[in-house]
Amino acid sequence: MRTTTLALAGAAVLLGSAVATGSGASARGGNAVTLDARDEVIAGRKAAFLLSAGVFGGMKGAIDRGDDVKSQAFAARGLARWAAALPGMFPAGSVSEASEALPAIWSDRAGFEAKAAAYAEAAGKLADLAKAGDKPGFAAQWAVVGKTCGACHDAYRKPSAK
Repeated sequence: MRTTTLALAGAAVLLGSAVATGSGASARGGNAVTLDARDEVIAGRKAAFLLSAGVFGGMKGAIDRGDDVKSQAFAARGLARWAAALPGMFPAGSVSEASEALPAIWSDRAGFEAKAAAYAEAAGKLADLAKAGDKPGFAAQWAVVGKTCGACHDAYRKPSAK
C-alpha cells in the first residue's frame, strides 16, 4: 500500500506541474487558454484531482490501520505541492461544460486562491506531522486538510449529481 500511495502522490505532483507549466497555455502564447489547450488543461486537472483523492484516501487507510505515519510524509508533501499548484491549474479560459469548475473560480479569484492557500498550508502541516511520526497529530490534521479541501469544493465546484 505504501508503494501505491507514494506512486500516486508522485504522479499527482508531476501531472499537476506538467499541466500547469507545460505545453498547454504557455506554449500557445499568453495566459489565456485556447480551445484545444483548454481540453488538455481540464483533462489534466481532473486526473490530478483523482490522484490526490487516491492519495488522501490512502492516508486514511494508514491512519485506520495504525501505520507509522512517517510512511505518509512523501504523499503529504505531494498533496501540499498539489494544493499550492491549484490556482495555476485554472488559467483564464479553462471553463467548459466538461469541467466541474464553477465560473466563480475566475470571478472570485482572490477567494479561490485564498482557499487553495489554506489547503496548501494545512497539507504542509500534515507533511510536517508525518515526518515527525506524530500519529495523533497526523490523524487530527488529516481531518483539517479534508475540511480545507471540501471548503474549496463547496464554493468552486459544481454539485455532484448523486
